Formats: sequence, C-alpha cells, structure tokens
Amino acid sequence: MTLRILFTGEGTSDNGLVPHIEAVAAAGGRHAVVTAPDFGRLGLTDCHAVADKLRALRGLGDAYDLVIVHRDSDTVGPEKRHQEVSEAVTTEWPGRPHIAVIPVRALEAWLLLDESAIRRVAENPRGRMNLDLPRGSAAERIADPKKLLQQTLATASGVSGRRLTTFRGRFPRHRHKLLEALDPCGPVSQLPSWQAFMTDLRTALDHV
Repeated sequence: MTLRILFTGEGTSDNGLVPHIEAVAAAGGRHAVVTAPDFGRLGLTDCHAVADKLRALRGLGDAYDLVIVHRDSDTVGPEKRHQEVSEAVTTEWPGRPHIAVIPVRALEAWLLLDESAIRRVAENPRGRMNLDLPRGSAAERIADPKKLLQQTLATASGVSGRRLTTFRGRFPRHRHKLLEALDPCGPVSQLPSWQAFMTDLRTALDHV
C-alpha cells in the first residue's frame, strides 16, 4: 500500500525535506508519495497560517494518510508550535494523523553544521576561508540562523562585487540544495529538534 503524505512548510525551499521523509518511510518498508503543494501556483497566496493552508488544501478534495507540517519555533518555543499545529489539524482536518516538524529556532540551524556541504553549495568546495560554524547543539542557540547561513554561504563562495550580489539572490535555491543534501546520520543527528522529527515521523509511519 502506498502512503499518501501531505507536507506543508513555510516556503517552497522547505520541500528539500521531502526526500528525507520518503527515505525514512522506505527504511521502514513503506512506500510513500509526498505531496508538497506550491501555494503560489495554486493561487492560494493568502494562506499563511497553518489552519489557512490546511483548510485550502482540504478543499481541493485530495485524501492523505498523514499530514506533516513544518513550522519554525522562532522565539515562541517548540511546545507552542506543536500546540499550534495540533489545534489547526484538529479544527480543519479532524482525525487526520499528523506530526509537526519544529526546528529550533529555524530550519537553517540544521544546515549550519556541515562545512563540506556548505562549501559545495557555495560552488567553492576547495575554499579555505574560516567559516566559524557552530558545533552540535550550539546551532539551536543562534538568534538568527537564517542570517548566519546567508553570511556563511557568501563567505564560503569567495566572490565579491556584482557576483556576490547575484550569489546572494540565489539563497532560496542554495537553502533547498543544502536541505536535500542533509546527511541524517551526520552532525544534524546531534540536534534534539532533528531527533524529535525522526522519532515522531517513524512513530507516525508505524501507525498509519
């Protein structure tokens, strides 16, 4: 039986998580097809809150076995985000199995631990400039992981002037590539928020 999974994030570059979800399902002996709707292409540009997104997607009539919602914890903490997602699903899609993916403070924290991947995505794999990356759980204590990742990629690229301006404009693409290339058994596996994601996902897959 093929599992139909709905994934919704905070932007299209979050869809780099889709291969990881499918890989975890496959490792558990399940075949999963993950749908990650592009709200812009669907004309649903006013959908920002989790409840709004779920309401709009349910209205399209598709059926899913599991709903996965990514929501950064930002400054409110993972507990409140889990509650937000749970309440949204209960209201808009009652009874639907679901999990919340809650990076601390933002998903970019997961991408700041793999120096080799950052250098590859920055198109300067042999670069030697110091990137001063966080180690282990320190990544979850960074106030603005997105800003730091942008700065780190720019430094790793080694370019300047107009080339740097162009490079910075490709950040969503770079972020997506880093997320797809994320090694689930690498440094990110030390982070409690990643561990929680993997545990919740495996548990949910065992029960659908």
